[in-house]
Amino acid sequence: MSMRTLLERYGLRWERRRKRFRAFRKRRELSCVIDRTAGIDRDAVLVFCTVHDERIRLPFFLEYYRRMGVGHFFFVENASTDGTREYLADQPDVSLWTTSASYKRAKFGMDWLNGLLSRHAHGRWALVVDADEFLIYPFCDTRPINALTDWLDASAIKSFSAMLLDMYPRGPIDTALYNEGQDPLEVTPWFDSGNYTISRNWRYGNLWIQGGPRARAFFSESPERAPALNKVPLVKWHRSYAYISSTHTLLPRGLNNVYDAWGGEKTSGLLLHTKFMHTLVDKSAREMTRRQHYANSHEYRAYHSGLEKQPDLWCEASERYINWRQLEILGLMSKGNWA
Repeated sequence: MSMRTLLERYGLRWERRRKRFRAFRKRRELSCVIDRTAGIDRDAVLVFCTVHDERIRLPFFLEYYRRMGVGHFFFVENASTDGTREYLADQPDVSLWTTSASYKRAKFGMDWLNGLLSRHAHGRWALVVDADEFLIYPFCDTRPINALTDWLDASAIKSFSAMLLDMYPRGPIDTALYNEGQDPLEVTPWFDSGNYTISRNWRYGNLWIQGGPRARAFFSESPERAPALNKVPLVKWHRSYAYISSTHTLLPRGLNNVYDAWGGEKTSGLLLHTKFMHTLVDKSAREMTRRQHYANSHEYRAYHSGLEKQPDLWCEASERYINWRQLEILGLMSKGNWA
């Protein structure tokens, strides 16, 4: 083994330790509202999520993942003013922490979640998602999520990838009206089936995916600054693990090896991303003031500027969502060797 390889491994090991130490230190910023973890079933799949003013989305979000078979939800509520905290505290399968500390200084919430994962998810399957992300996987219409995690366990696979697929309406975003409890795919049923670029991050071993409607509509002049779409949201957690950059990157870096480098296909899913509806207009305006997102909220600045032109993300190449089989045929996800 070369000296360069040894130094690289040493550096990554220390980076992971620093992330875990940050998570340990940042736990002081969290106040427990209600802890219902004592009765969690040993085989339960757990969801972890950070939220700010997401009250309108939460009823369907919880219903969706409950139907999928999720056993318990862990939420960090960050300075909401719309009743998010009160609503979540009333849910019988939710454990809730709250904080008014800086989301940005907590590495965009990942310090808080890394701490909760280490404490509550060790030896369990954990799914880390945002309130506007909906996991789909092969056979999700007939098999609960435990069927997937049981197969992953039997196959000695510790992490499961799901590319972020941006969903959008036909017509101006601000006219795509969403009602509480509604399936957001009724409002945002369209997606790009192509228009994606893939490169490899050699330091962490993961693929870096960009493109889709955000790249062509909001970052057309600087596509390299478009948001990353690669994610590894489902992991058989160990307390020594740490997310490095949202759920885009994990350490140890072997957890990022969720693709087949030899031309085959590994089983994968998608996260249907339902950001593009009327709620984004107010959210982008708020984030211009909060400035709590990555790179001084450059993504939300692009949204705010673009939304003033009332863009229509739909184009002649847009596809209307049907089911997971459609997305497999299009090559956006794969059942691999899970039959």
